[in-house]
Amino acid sequence: MTTAVAHYFGSSIGRKQLIAVTGLALCGFLVSHLTGNFLLLMGADAFNLYAHKLASLGALLYLAELGLLVALLIHLGLALKITLENKAARPVKYLGKKNTGRGTTIMSASMPYTGLVLLAFIITHLMGIKYGSYYTTIVDGVEMRDVYRTTIEHFSSIGYTVWYSFAMICAAFHTAHGFSSAFQSLGLNHGRYFGKVKLLGILYAIFIGAGFASLAIWSHLKGV
Repeated sequence: MTTAVAHYFGSSIGRKQLIAVTGLALCGFLVSHLTGNFLLLMGADAFNLYAHKLASLGALLYLAELGLLVALLIHLGLALKITLENKAARPVKYLGKKNTGRGTTIMSASMPYTGLVLLAFIITHLMGIKYGSYYTTIVDGVEMRDVYRTTIEHFSSIGYTVWYSFAMICAAFHTAHGFSSAFQSLGLNHGRYFGKVKLLGILYAIFIGAGFASLAIWSHLKGV
């Protein structure tokens, strides 16, 4: 049993399916994260209460963050491994590209690069917001961290706002292809409905990219 599992996850299909499952898990996180971030529009108290309730989860929050970190590392590690293996299998670049009928697009071709941009973004974002400046405020008689102030202050920088927006464009490109590709890797690509899955992936990518980028621009204007 153990040998069979090890063989499966060591195979190309097994690794691609792991990338698919972890990618979809991260997509789910992005939706919940963006939904929470929309509370910025409702004012400081609403956003700080939301952040405080999350922090109040204690061990459950740490467990969720650990799960996200593991999913991210698996997703990144396996994707990097497959990319390097594919490059090693084709050490000499083709002189001309042929139409293979596989529908290669700029989104699929740029997956490794948008992925690296997102990795750099995650690091800078965590350092700037989660581990950034710490202020306190009182809401409904309870003292809590003023994450709203930290966020607005951080986005007051035009440089960071531009970087954030660029990263969100990369996130849109990455998820637009990755969403449907994940279903394909899992064998859920029946011709009757796979076109709808692709459309859903595009709509999801627009929602994520435009949603986060618009909040960044709004926060910048608010800070200025």
